[in-house]
Amino acid sequence: MIQLWDHFNYQRLLRFTFPSVVMLVFTSIYGVVDGFFVSNFVGKTPFAAVNFIIPLLMILGSVGFMFGTGGGAMIGKTLGEGKPKQAKELFSLIVAISLVCGVTLEALGFLFLRPAAVVMGARGQLLEDCVLYGRVCLLALPFYILQYEFQCLFATAGKPKLGLYVTIAAGAANMILDALFVAVFRWGLVGAAGATALSQFVGGVIPLYYFGRKNSSLLQLTPCRFDGAALVKICINGSSELMSNISMSVVSMLYNVQLMRWAGENGIAAYGVLMYVSLIFQAVFIGYSVGAAPVISFHHGAKNRAEVKGILQKSLILTGIFALLMFAAGQTMAKPLSMLFVGYDLELLHMTIWAFTIFSFSFLFCGFAIFGSAFFTALNNGLVSALISFLRTLVFQCIAVLLLPIFWGLDGIWISTVVAEMLALAVTALCLVKKRNTYLPTAADRDQQLREET
Repeated sequence: MIQLWDHFNYQRLLRFTFPSVVMLVFTSIYGVVDGFFVSNFVGKTPFAAVNFIIPLLMILGSVGFMFGTGGGAMIGKTLGEGKPKQAKELFSLIVAISLVCGVTLEALGFLFLRPAAVVMGARGQLLEDCVLYGRVCLLALPFYILQYEFQCLFATAGKPKLGLYVTIAAGAANMILDALFVAVFRWGLVGAAGATALSQFVGGVIPLYYFGRKNSSLLQLTPCRFDGAALVKICINGSSELMSNISMSVVSMLYNVQLMRWAGENGIAAYGVLMYVSLIFQAVFIGYSVGAAPVISFHHGAKNRAEVKGILQKSLILTGIFALLMFAAGQTMAKPLSMLFVGYDLELLHMTIWAFTIFSFSFLFCGFAIFGSAFFTALNNGLVSALISFLRTLVFQCIAVLLLPIFWGLDGIWISTVVAEMLALAVTALCLVKKRNTYLPTAADRDQQLREET
């Protein structure tokens, strides 16, 4: 069994992160199932509505990712410092606060869902479909937040495989219920949203049951006191991941506005396909980063800089290999993936294939910024992590999608993500160089290692 305190070579690193990669990929795949069934069994306008409102729902759910990544980094560091009791109390505090946030955001979501959809430009049947799908999904928001959170914390608890099994259970529930509710019972958008909500309930409740009992992991839910200082630090440290999810959702809204202007509902539907597939491809990078982060945090807390340096070097090489594979897959599978969603509409199909061919170039660059942001979060340097994430997912994307269509029209929208990811890669490289003194071994570290070896 691989432990956080082990030395990690390539094989051990891949084995430890593999469950997290599969877990995030599987989560993305079962999220795509809604789109598949809605597009093929309900229609193009409901499919556009799902893509239109999902970014807003993701903003609300991303609170869980903030607590999961920021809290996981602090918990991992605390475990590395030899304080297991304090680590369990931090874990319990995060879970309790997440539930409170979930209920609060659920209530706010019901109040502001329709006005938000109107502001984004939804009208007529598109608006009604957005509100219908969104309100059903909001019923499970507290569990959606917990599901996001536990996806990160299972690795910190030393149980990445268990996290994978929970994700598979939730994903299987979503796929089966989607087929039953939408394809068999013909419940339309309500059926698709209900399947998603029930799967999120499964993904949130099973971990609560596991960690609420005595278990063989490093973490357990225990009585805890409110620690405002620790909570603020967790939120700051996880703010990059929160910002990343919020920014992606805000950018998706901006893309939808631009696409409505340049291509109408067809543009939004095509972009929806890109986002579904992109979620699966980027989940490889995010899953690897989530899996590697607790290891980095633990060795950072244990002041083992040589191991942190080794993990960084190996991770950059692995990310480069993943990037090439993702790009090749994107170029090869553009047509079959597009046909899976919109094969029933020839004009929309051609638009989607061309957009996907351009968009897939972004896979060559995005993984490095994703890992770079997660790396600094794992080092408990939330500010640098947030900077990378903020520039990558919001600033560069917004500037590109507003400016490039002026010169290249609709193609400028598809190119925007590629340009933004290239700029984010440059920023990530600069931050790694500028902050190298915080993670590279010092002369004293090397002398100590030499003495231990002799």
